[in-house]
Amino acid sequence: MAKTYFTPATFRFFKSLMRHNNREWFHEHKDDYEKHVREPFLALIGDLDAPLKKISPHYRADTRKVGGSLYRIHRDTRFANDKQPYKGWQGSRFFHERRHEIQAPGFYLHIQPDECFAGGGMWHPEAPVLKKLRDFLADNPDSWKRATHGKAFRERFEFWGESLTRPPRGFDPNHELIEDLKRKNFAAGQNFDEALACSSELLPFVVDTFKRLAPMVDYLCAAQELEF
Repeated sequence: MAKTYFTPATFRFFKSLMRHNNREWFHEHKDDYEKHVREPFLALIGDLDAPLKKISPHYRADTRKVGGSLYRIHRDTRFANDKQPYKGWQGSRFFHERRHEIQAPGFYLHIQPDECFAGGGMWHPEAPVLKKLRDFLADNPDSWKRATHGKAFRERFEFWGESLTRPPRGFDPNHELIEDLKRKNFAAGQNFDEALACSSELLPFVVDTFKRLAPMVDYLCAAQELEF
């Protein structure tokens, strides 16, 4: 039987939270958060475990409430100008088994009013990691082109994040992948609407998205000398 996870109440909760973003309101409505956001998201994460293992045995869908795949809804405001205590969205990451040893690419799912998306790759890689990725890309262009330059990939996915305006230092400005070498992030994905998020098509959509992004994530793992 087809299964649904989120409902319109999920998105109503987020919209109300952004209008009343304070601890008192959140604690008064914590049962709504559990019922409409965290519990269904954890159920979805659990149902993604088996399909994710088929994509790669080295990736994890972790259903723990704390420290697992689900991000905290609390914002880290210690160094932020915006002191609102809660995020107006809920996200999850599906991480490599060696994530505690090395900064590794992953898969990602994000639920937010008017901004749901699923994707994969590396967001804000640290400077040494970014240099290593660029070196690998410059030396191995063909596999990257097969993973990300095909018609099927380009029609469905977009890359996220900023790029340098000039070629990175030490790289040939005439390299065939110079636009990719300029990237500060190597993450791509696809947006989807609330109707899909609330439908039984969500799980197969996310699985299909991760499958189609797997060659790119595999390439990024190879650049980090990680198994995929």
